[in-house]
Amino acid sequence: MFAMFQNHALTFAALLLIADLACWRLLPENAKAWRVLLRLGFFLAYSLTIIDAGMSPLQPPPWSSAALNMLGSILGIAWWLLCARTLTVVMDLMLLPRSGHKGRLLNDVLGAMVFLVAIVAAAAYVMQLPVKGLLATSGVVAIVLGLALQNTLSDVFSGIVLNTTKPYRLGDWISIDGTEGKVMEIDWRATHLMTTQGGTAVIPNSVAAKAKILNLNRTTDIQHVAISISVPTHIRPRLVLDALHRTTQGVSALLPSPAAKASFKSADLTVAEYEISGFVGSDSNKGEVRNLLVDLAYRHLKAAGIQLGGSLAEQRRDDARSLLEDVKIFRSLGADEKDQLSQHMLAQSITAGQVLLDFDELADSLLVIATGVVSASLKDAGDVVEAGRMGPGEVMGEEGIALGTPSQARFTALTSGLIYRIEKDMLQTCLSESSEVGTALTKLQRVRQQNSASVLSPKPVTLKKGGFLGWLKR
Repeated sequence: MFAMFQNHALTFAALLLIADLACWRLLPENAKAWRVLLRLGFFLAYSLTIIDAGMSPLQPPPWSSAALNMLGSILGIAWWLLCARTLTVVMDLMLLPRSGHKGRLLNDVLGAMVFLVAIVAAAAYVMQLPVKGLLATSGVVAIVLGLALQNTLSDVFSGIVLNTTKPYRLGDWISIDGTEGKVMEIDWRATHLMTTQGGTAVIPNSVAAKAKILNLNRTTDIQHVAISISVPTHIRPRLVLDALHRTTQGVSALLPSPAAKASFKSADLTVAEYEISGFVGSDSNKGEVRNLLVDLAYRHLKAAGIQLGGSLAEQRRDDARSLLEDVKIFRSLGADEKDQLSQHMLAQSITAGQVLLDFDELADSLLVIATGVVSASLKDAGDVVEAGRMGPGEVMGEEGIALGTPSQARFTALTSGLIYRIEKDMLQTCLSESSEVGTALTKLQRVRQQNSASVLSPKPVTLKKGGFLGWLKR
Protein backbone atom coordinates (compact mmCIF):
# COMPACT_ATOMS: atom_id res chain seq x y z
CA MET A 1 0.00 0.00 0.00
CA PHE A 2 2.83 2.38 0.94
CA ALA A 3 4.76 1.44 -2.17
CA MET A 4 1.71 2.10 -4.34
CA PHE A 5 1.36 5.51 -2.65
CA GLN A 6 4.99 6.36 -3.43
CA ASN A 7 4.58 5.27 -7.06
CA HIS A 8 1.40 7.30 -7.54
CA ALA A 9 2.00 10.26 -5.19
CA LEU A 10 1.16 12.82 -7.86
CA THR A 11 -2.13 11.06 -8.56
CA PHE A 12 -2.98 11.09 -4.85
CA ALA A 13 -2.11 14.80 -4.72
CA ALA A 14 -4.54 15.49 -7.58
CA LEU A 15 -7.24 13.42 -5.84
CA LEU A 16 -6.70 15.40 -2.63
CA LEU A 17 -7.34 18.64 -4.53
CA ILE A 18 -10.57 17.24 -5.95
CA ALA A 19 -11.66 15.91 -2.53
CA ASP A 20 -10.93 19.30 -0.93
CA LEU A 21 -13.13 21.12 -3.45
CA ALA A 22 -15.93 18.58 -3.07
CA CYS A 23 -15.94 18.67 0.75
CA TRP A 24 -15.85 22.47 0.73
CA ARG A 25 -18.98 22.50 -1.42
CA LEU A 26 -20.82 19.82 0.55
CA LEU A 27 -20.29 21.21 4.06
CA PRO A 28 -22.92 23.81 5.13
CA GLU A 29 -21.75 27.42 5.30
CA ASN A 30 -22.76 27.81 8.94
CA ALA A 31 -20.24 25.11 9.95
CA LYS A 32 -17.35 27.55 9.59
CA ALA A 33 -15.05 25.94 12.14
CA TRP A 34 -15.37 22.49 10.52
CA ARG A 35 -14.76 23.95 7.07
CA VAL A 36 -11.57 25.64 8.26
CA LEU A 37 -10.30 22.49 10.03
CA LEU A 38 -11.03 20.42 6.95
CA ARG A 39 -9.22 22.90 4.71
CA LEU A 40 -6.19 22.86 7.03
CA GLY A 41 -6.18 19.04 7.06
CA PHE A 42 -6.29 18.78 3.27
CA PHE A 43 -3.54 21.41 2.92
CA LEU A 44 -1.23 19.55 5.28
CA ALA A 45 -1.96 16.20 3.58
CA TYR A 46 -1.39 17.75 0.14
CA SER A 47 1.91 19.31 1.26
CA LEU A 48 3.19 16.01 2.65
CA THR A 49 2.13 14.18 -0.49
CA ILE A 50 3.97 16.38 -3.00
CA ILE A 51 7.05 16.51 -0.76
CA ASP A 52 7.03 12.71 -0.55
CA ALA A 53 6.82 12.66 -4.34
CA GLY A 54 10.12 14.56 -4.51
CA MET A 55 8.71 18.02 -5.21
CA SER A 56 9.30 21.31 -3.41
CA PRO A 57 7.07 24.39 -3.79
CA LEU A 58 10.27 26.47 -3.76
CA GLN A 59 11.80 24.61 -6.72
CA PRO A 60 10.70 23.72 -10.25
CA PRO A 61 9.66 20.06 -10.88
CA PRO A 62 12.70 17.76 -10.83
CA TRP A 63 11.58 15.45 -13.68
CA SER A 64 12.92 15.59 -17.22
CA SER A 65 9.80 14.02 -18.71
CA ALA A 66 7.60 16.71 -20.31
CA ALA A 67 4.36 15.15 -19.02
CA LEU A 68 5.60 14.81 -15.44
CA ASN A 69 7.17 18.26 -15.59
CA MET A 70 3.87 19.82 -16.68
CA LEU A 71 1.90 17.88 -14.04
CA GLY A 72 4.43 18.86 -11.37
CA SER A 73 4.23 22.53 -12.41
CA ILE A 74 0.41 22.44 -12.16
CA LEU A 75 0.55 20.79 -8.74
CA GLY A 76 3.19 23.27 -7.54
CA ILE A 77 1.08 26.25 -8.62
CA ALA A 78 -1.94 24.59 -6.99
CA TRP A 79 0.02 24.33 -3.74
CA TRP A 80 0.60 28.11 -3.66
CA LEU A 81 -3.06 28.83 -4.48
CA LEU A 82 -4.26 26.32 -1.89
CA CYS A 83 -1.93 27.90 0.65
CA ALA A 84 -3.36 31.37 -0.13
CA ARG A 85 -6.93 30.07 0.10
CA THR A 86 -6.26 28.33 3.43
CA LEU A 87 -4.72 31.50 4.83
CA THR A 88 -7.69 33.65 3.74
CA VAL A 89 -10.15 31.16 5.26
CA VAL A 90 -8.30 31.31 8.58
CA MET A 91 -8.31 35.13 8.42
CA ASP A 92 -12.05 35.12 7.73
CA LEU A 93 -12.66 32.98 10.80
CA MET A 94 -10.49 35.21 13.00
CA LEU A 95 -11.36 38.68 11.68
CA LEU A 96 -14.97 38.47 10.52
CA PRO A 97 -16.58 38.07 13.99
CA ARG A 98 -14.69 41.17 15.13
CA SER A 99 -15.78 43.25 12.14
CA GLY A 100 -19.41 43.12 13.27
CA HIS A 101 -20.97 43.37 9.82
CA LYS A 102 -21.28 41.60 6.49
CA GLY A 103 -19.33 44.15 4.47
CA ARG A 104 -16.21 41.92 4.43
CA LEU A 105 -14.32 44.78 2.75
CA LEU A 106 -11.19 44.47 4.88
CA ASN A 107 -11.21 40.68 4.57
CA ASP A 108 -11.58 40.88 0.79
CA VAL A 109 -8.70 43.35 0.43
CA LEU A 110 -6.40 41.22 2.60
CA GLY A 111 -7.43 38.10 0.67
CA ALA A 112 -6.64 39.78 -2.65
CA MET A 113 -3.19 40.75 -1.39
CA VAL A 114 -2.52 37.19 -0.19
CA PHE A 115 -3.49 35.72 -3.58
CA LEU A 116 -1.36 38.31 -5.40
CA VAL A 117 1.69 37.30 -3.34
CA ALA A 118 0.93 33.60 -3.96
CA ILE A 119 0.73 34.12 -7.75
CA VAL A 120 4.02 36.04 -7.83
CA ALA A 121 5.70 33.37 -5.67
CA ALA A 122 4.40 30.56 -7.91
CA ALA A 123 5.69 32.38 -10.99
CA ALA A 124 9.10 32.89 -9.37
CA TYR A 125 9.68 29.51 -7.69
CA VAL A 126 7.73 27.00 -9.75
CA MET A 127 7.83 28.49 -13.24
CA GLN A 128 11.21 30.26 -12.84
CA LEU A 129 9.90 33.45 -14.52
CA PRO A 130 11.87 36.74 -14.27
CA VAL A 131 9.86 38.29 -11.46
CA LYS A 132 11.91 41.48 -11.29
CA GLY A 133 10.99 42.47 -14.83
CA LEU A 134 7.40 41.41 -14.21
CA LEU A 135 7.23 43.54 -11.08
CA ALA A 136 8.76 46.53 -12.86
CA THR A 137 6.25 46.21 -15.71
CA SER A 138 3.37 45.73 -13.29
CA GLY A 139 4.53 48.82 -11.38
CA VAL A 140 4.18 50.97 -14.48
CA VAL A 141 0.79 49.44 -15.20
CA ALA A 142 -0.25 50.05 -11.58
CA ILE A 143 0.69 53.75 -11.87
CA VAL A 144 -1.38 54.12 -15.04
CA LEU A 145 -4.34 52.29 -13.52
CA GLY A 146 -4.00 54.27 -10.29
CA LEU A 147 -4.26 57.57 -12.16
CA ALA A 148 -7.21 56.32 -14.19
CA LEU A 149 -9.02 54.87 -11.18
CA GLN A 150 -8.10 57.54 -8.66
CA ASN A 151 -11.66 58.15 -7.43
CA THR A 152 -12.46 54.44 -7.27
CA LEU A 153 -9.30 53.67 -5.32
CA SER A 154 -10.11 56.55 -2.97
CA ASP A 155 -13.47 54.94 -2.28
CA VAL A 156 -11.83 51.54 -1.70
CA PHE A 157 -9.24 52.79 0.80
CA SER A 158 -11.81 55.04 2.48
CA GLY A 159 -13.96 51.94 2.84
CA ILE A 160 -11.05 50.18 4.53
CA VAL A 161 -10.71 53.10 6.98
CA LEU A 162 -14.46 53.04 7.71
CA ASN A 163 -14.38 49.28 8.27
CA THR A 164 -11.41 49.63 10.60
CA THR A 165 -12.63 52.59 12.67
CA LYS A 166 -16.31 51.47 12.55
CA PRO A 167 -18.15 54.81 12.96
CA TYR A 168 -21.29 52.86 11.98
CA ARG A 169 -22.41 49.28 11.41
CA LEU A 170 -25.12 47.50 9.47
CA GLY A 171 -28.53 48.39 10.88
CA ASP A 172 -27.39 51.68 12.48
CA TRP A 173 -29.49 54.79 11.84
CA ILE A 174 -27.04 57.51 10.78
CA SER A 175 -26.85 60.93 9.15
CA ILE A 176 -24.02 61.71 6.69
CA ASP A 177 -23.90 65.43 5.87
CA GLY A 178 -27.66 65.72 6.34
CA THR A 179 -28.55 62.52 4.46
CA GLU A 180 -30.31 60.39 7.06
CA GLY A 181 -31.09 56.69 6.80
CA LYS A 182 -30.48 53.15 7.97
CA VAL A 183 -27.23 51.43 6.92
CA MET A 184 -28.17 48.54 4.65
CA GLU A 185 -24.85 47.67 2.98
CA ILE A 186 -21.17 48.67 2.99
CA ASP A 187 -19.36 47.54 -0.16
CA TRP A 188 -16.10 48.39 -1.94
CA ARG A 189 -17.32 51.69 -3.33
CA ALA A 190 -20.12 53.10 -1.20
CA THR A 191 -22.39 52.94 1.82
CA HIS A 192 -26.07 52.28 1.09
CA LEU A 193 -28.69 53.98 3.29
CA MET A 194 -32.44 53.36 3.34
CA THR A 195 -34.04 56.78 3.88
CA THR A 196 -37.25 57.60 5.72
CA GLN A 197 -39.03 57.86 2.34
CA GLY A 198 -38.17 54.24 1.58
CA GLY A 199 -35.56 55.09 -1.07
CA THR A 200 -31.88 54.19 -1.17
CA ALA A 201 -29.13 56.78 -0.82
CA VAL A 202 -25.69 55.70 -2.08
CA ILE A 203 -22.89 57.61 -0.33
CA PRO A 204 -19.36 57.08 -1.77
CA ASN A 205 -16.96 55.88 0.90
CA SER A 206 -14.56 58.76 0.17
CA VAL A 207 -17.38 61.24 0.89
CA ALA A 208 -18.43 59.40 4.06
CA ALA A 209 -14.85 59.31 5.35
CA LYS A 210 -14.59 63.12 5.09
CA ALA A 211 -18.14 63.99 6.14
CA LYS A 212 -19.67 64.68 9.52
CA ILE A 213 -21.35 61.43 10.64
CA LEU A 214 -24.10 61.37 13.25
CA ASN A 215 -24.78 57.86 14.56
CA LEU A 216 -28.15 57.72 16.29
CA ASN A 217 -27.64 54.16 17.57
CA ARG A 218 -24.36 54.61 19.44
CA THR A 219 -25.93 55.41 22.78
CA THR A 220 -27.88 53.34 25.26
CA ASP A 221 -29.41 56.38 26.96
CA ILE A 222 -31.70 57.73 24.20
CA GLN A 223 -33.87 56.41 21.37
CA HIS A 224 -34.82 58.10 18.12
CA VAL A 225 -38.53 58.68 17.41
CA ALA A 226 -39.97 60.05 14.16
CA ILE A 227 -43.36 60.32 12.45
CA SER A 228 -44.38 61.57 9.00
CA ILE A 229 -47.35 63.85 8.34
CA SER A 230 -48.89 64.46 4.89
CA VAL A 231 -50.94 67.57 4.13
CA PRO A 232 -52.18 69.16 0.86
CA THR A 233 -49.50 71.12 -1.00
CA HIS A 234 -51.58 74.29 -1.29
CA ILE A 235 -51.41 74.87 2.49
CA ARG A 236 -48.75 77.35 3.51
CA PRO A 237 -45.79 75.45 5.05
CA ARG A 238 -45.39 78.01 7.84
CA LEU A 239 -48.85 77.11 9.20
CA VAL A 240 -47.99 73.41 9.20
CA LEU A 241 -44.54 73.87 10.78
CA ASP A 242 -45.96 76.10 13.54
CA ALA A 243 -48.59 73.46 14.39
CA LEU A 244 -46.01 70.66 14.36
CA HIS A 245 -43.66 72.73 16.54
CA ARG A 246 -46.46 73.04 19.11
CA THR A 247 -46.83 69.26 18.85
CA THR A 248 -43.20 68.71 19.87
CA GLN A 249 -43.67 71.02 22.85
CA GLY A 250 -46.79 69.17 23.90
CA VAL A 251 -44.99 65.85 24.50
CA SER A 252 -42.99 65.98 27.73
CA ALA A 253 -41.40 62.58 27.01
CA LEU A 254 -39.29 64.15 24.24
CA LEU A 255 -35.84 65.09 25.52
CA PRO A 256 -34.90 68.79 25.45
CA SER A 257 -31.47 67.88 24.08
CA PRO A 258 -31.09 66.89 21.31
CA ALA A 259 -34.14 69.06 20.68
CA ALA A 260 -37.11 67.69 18.77
CA LYS A 261 -37.71 69.33 15.39
CA ALA A 262 -40.32 69.58 12.68
CA SER A 263 -39.10 69.79 9.11
CA PHE A 264 -40.29 69.66 5.51
CA LYS A 265 -39.27 66.44 3.73
CA SER A 266 -40.73 66.25 0.21
CA ALA A 267 -43.71 67.18 -1.94
CA ASP A 268 -45.48 66.24 -5.17
CA LEU A 269 -48.37 67.84 -7.03
CA THR A 270 -50.95 66.99 -4.38
CA VAL A 271 -49.32 66.14 -1.03
CA ALA A 272 -46.47 67.64 1.00
CA GLU A 273 -44.72 65.47 3.57
CA TYR A 274 -43.42 66.78 6.89
CA GLU A 275 -41.56 64.97 9.65
CA ILE A 276 -41.40 65.29 13.42
CA SER A 277 -38.28 63.75 14.93
CA GLY A 278 -36.88 63.70 18.42
CA PHE A 279 -35.38 61.53 21.12
CA VAL A 280 -36.74 59.82 24.21
CA GLY A 281 -35.08 58.07 27.14
CA SER A 282 -34.05 54.45 26.93
CA ASP A 283 -36.80 53.49 29.39
CA SER A 284 -39.56 55.20 27.36
CA ASN A 285 -42.05 53.34 25.19
CA LYS A 286 -41.38 54.51 21.62
CA GLY A 287 -44.72 53.21 20.38
CA GLU A 288 -46.69 55.21 22.93
CA VAL A 289 -44.69 58.37 22.20
CA ARG A 290 -45.30 57.95 18.45
CA ASN A 291 -49.03 57.47 19.03
CA LEU A 292 -49.14 60.58 21.21
CA LEU A 293 -47.26 62.59 18.58
CA VAL A 294 -49.71 61.53 15.87
CA ASP A 295 -52.73 62.42 18.00
CA LEU A 296 -51.31 65.79 19.05
CA ALA A 297 -50.27 66.60 15.49
CA TYR A 298 -53.81 65.93 14.32
CA ARG A 299 -55.26 68.17 17.03
CA HIS A 300 -52.85 71.05 16.49
CA LEU A 301 -53.22 70.89 12.72
CA LYS A 302 -56.97 70.86 13.07
CA ALA A 303 -56.71 73.80 15.46
CA ALA A 304 -54.84 75.65 12.70
CA GLY A 305 -57.61 74.84 10.22
CA ILE A 306 -55.75 72.00 8.48
CA GLN A 307 -57.27 68.58 7.93
CA LEU A 308 -54.80 65.71 7.45
CA GLY A 309 -55.09 64.40 3.91
CA GLY A 310 -57.86 66.91 3.22
CA SER A 311 -58.23 70.58 2.41
CA LEU A 312 -58.16 73.78 4.41
CA ALA A 313 -61.02 73.75 6.87
CA GLU A 314 -63.92 76.07 6.11
CA GLN A 315 -63.94 77.34 9.68
CA ARG A 316 -60.83 77.74 11.83
CA ARG A 317 -60.43 75.79 15.02
CA ASP A 318 -60.68 78.91 17.16
CA ASP A 319 -64.38 79.05 16.32
CA ALA A 320 -66.13 78.36 19.62
CA ARG A 321 -68.81 76.14 18.12
CA SER A 322 -66.38 73.81 16.32
CA LEU A 323 -64.23 73.66 19.45
CA LEU A 324 -67.08 72.17 21.47
CA GLU A 325 -67.22 69.16 19.15
CA ASP A 326 -63.89 67.92 20.51
CA VAL A 327 -64.36 68.71 24.21
CA LYS A 328 -65.14 65.36 25.84
CA ILE A 329 -67.27 66.66 28.71
CA PHE A 330 -69.71 68.32 26.24
CA ARG A 331 -70.16 65.38 23.88
CA SER A 332 -73.51 64.50 25.43
CA LEU A 333 -74.98 67.91 24.54
CA GLY A 334 -77.19 68.25 21.51
CA ALA A 335 -76.51 70.56 18.56
CA ASP A 336 -78.86 73.26 19.83
CA GLU A 337 -77.34 73.17 23.30
CA LYS A 338 -73.82 73.49 21.85
CA ASP A 339 -74.95 76.42 19.70
CA GLN A 340 -76.32 78.20 22.73
CA LEU A 341 -73.26 77.46 24.87
CA SER A 342 -70.83 78.66 22.16
CA GLN A 343 -72.52 82.09 22.13
CA HIS A 344 -71.48 82.62 25.77
CA MET A 345 -67.84 81.53 25.37
CA LEU A 346 -65.33 84.37 25.75
CA ALA A 347 -62.10 84.22 23.71
CA GLN A 348 -58.79 85.16 25.35
CA SER A 349 -55.33 85.24 23.77
CA ILE A 350 -52.48 83.79 25.78
CA THR A 351 -48.71 84.23 25.57
CA ALA A 352 -45.85 81.87 26.33
CA GLY A 353 -45.06 81.83 30.04
CA GLN A 354 -48.43 83.19 31.12
CA VAL A 355 -49.93 81.54 34.22
CA LEU A 356 -53.55 80.73 33.39
CA LEU A 357 -54.49 79.22 36.77
CA ASP A 358 -52.21 79.21 39.81
CA PHE A 359 -51.93 77.08 42.94
CA ASP A 360 -54.81 77.53 45.43
CA GLU A 361 -56.66 79.80 43.00
CA LEU A 362 -60.42 79.29 42.88
CA ALA A 363 -61.50 79.17 39.23
CA ASP A 364 -64.64 81.16 38.46
CA SER A 365 -64.88 79.82 34.90
CA LEU A 366 -63.98 76.74 32.89
CA LEU A 367 -61.00 77.28 30.59
CA VAL A 368 -61.00 75.46 27.24
CA ILE A 369 -57.80 75.34 25.16
CA ALA A 370 -58.37 76.22 21.51
CA THR A 371 -54.75 76.51 20.31
CA GLY A 372 -51.36 76.24 22.01
CA VAL A 373 -49.70 74.05 24.64
CA VAL A 374 -50.29 74.34 28.41
CA SER A 375 -48.14 72.74 31.12
CA ALA A 376 -49.71 71.47 34.36
CA SER A 377 -47.42 71.51 37.44
CA LEU A 378 -47.86 70.13 40.97
CA LYS A 379 -46.20 70.78 44.33
CA ASP A 380 -44.00 67.94 45.55
CA ALA A 381 -42.35 68.44 48.95
CA GLY A 382 -41.66 72.11 48.30
CA ASP A 383 -40.64 71.58 44.68
CA VAL A 384 -42.74 72.18 41.58
CA VAL A 385 -42.81 69.26 39.14
CA GLU A 386 -44.48 69.00 35.76
CA ALA A 387 -47.35 66.52 35.75
CA GLY A 388 -48.26 66.73 32.09
CA ARG A 389 -48.98 68.89 29.07
CA MET A 390 -52.32 69.81 27.51
CA GLY A 391 -53.44 70.75 24.02
CA PRO A 392 -56.50 71.77 22.01
CA GLY A 393 -59.83 70.47 23.34
CA GLU A 394 -58.69 70.03 26.96
CA VAL A 395 -60.09 71.98 29.92
CA MET A 396 -58.83 73.55 33.16
CA GLY A 397 -60.51 74.80 36.32
CA GLU A 398 -63.01 71.96 36.71
CA GLU A 399 -62.18 71.73 40.42
CA GLY A 400 -63.60 75.16 41.16
CA ILE A 401 -66.66 74.56 38.97
CA ALA A 402 -67.60 71.02 40.03
CA LEU A 403 -66.41 70.92 43.67
CA GLY A 404 -65.88 74.57 44.61
CA THR A 405 -62.28 73.81 45.69
CA PRO A 406 -59.14 75.78 44.75
CA SER A 407 -56.78 74.48 42.11
CA GLN A 408 -54.16 71.97 43.22
CA ALA A 409 -52.07 72.61 40.10
CA ARG A 410 -50.52 75.51 38.22
CA PHE A 411 -51.35 75.82 34.52
CA THR A 412 -48.76 77.73 32.47
CA ALA A 413 -48.84 78.44 28.73
CA LEU A 414 -45.76 77.04 26.97
CA THR A 415 -46.69 78.67 23.65
CA SER A 416 -48.90 81.48 22.51
CA GLY A 417 -52.44 80.49 21.67
CA LEU A 418 -56.10 80.98 22.38
CA ILE A 419 -58.41 79.80 25.16
CA TYR A 420 -62.15 80.18 25.79
CA ARG A 421 -63.78 80.95 29.11
CA ILE A 422 -67.14 79.48 30.08
CA GLU A 423 -68.54 81.33 33.07
CA LYS A 424 -69.65 79.35 36.10
CA ASP A 425 -73.30 80.44 35.82
CA MET A 426 -73.52 79.26 32.22
CA LEU A 427 -71.86 75.97 33.09
CA GLN A 428 -74.24 75.44 36.02
CA THR A 429 -77.13 75.79 33.56
CA CYS A 430 -75.60 73.01 31.42
CA LEU A 431 -75.15 70.85 34.51
CA SER A 432 -78.79 71.27 35.49
CA GLU A 433 -80.00 70.47 31.96
CA SER A 434 -77.66 67.52 31.34
CA SER A 435 -76.56 65.16 34.09
CA GLU A 436 -74.04 63.60 31.66
CA VAL A 437 -71.96 66.81 31.74
CA GLY A 438 -71.73 66.61 35.54
CA THR A 439 -70.79 62.94 35.35
CA ALA A 440 -68.09 63.71 32.81
CA LEU A 441 -66.69 66.51 34.99
CA THR A 442 -66.61 64.24 38.04
CA LYS A 443 -64.88 61.49 36.05
CA LEU A 444 -62.33 63.96 34.68
CA GLN A 445 -61.59 65.22 38.19
CA ARG A 446 -61.13 61.66 39.49
CA VAL A 447 -58.76 60.73 36.64
CA ARG A 448 -56.65 63.82 37.26
CA GLN A 449 -56.45 63.10 40.96
CA GLN A 450 -55.22 59.59 40.21
CA ASN A 451 -52.63 60.96 37.79
CA SER A 452 -51.47 63.49 40.37
CA ALA A 453 -51.14 60.76 42.98
CA SER A 454 -49.01 58.67 40.62
CA VAL A 455 -46.74 61.63 39.89
CA LEU A 456 -46.34 62.49 43.58
CA SER A 457 -46.08 58.89 44.81
CA PRO A 458 -42.89 58.23 46.80
CA LYS A 459 -40.13 56.73 44.68
CA PRO A 460 -38.42 53.57 45.95
CA VAL A 461 -35.08 54.28 47.57
CA THR A 462 -32.20 52.49 45.93
CA LEU A 463 -30.02 50.89 48.58
CA LYS A 464 -26.34 50.95 47.86
CA LYS A 465 -24.65 47.62 48.15
CA GLY A 466 -21.89 47.74 50.70
CA GLY A 467 -19.08 45.34 51.13
CA PHE A 468 -17.30 44.12 54.23
CA LEU A 469 -15.39 47.42 54.65
CA GLY A 470 -18.64 49.39 54.46
CA TRP A 471 -20.13 47.19 57.17
CA LEU A 472 -17.10 47.83 59.39
CA LYS A 473 -17.39 51.60 58.90
CA ARG A 474 -21.05 51.51 59.96
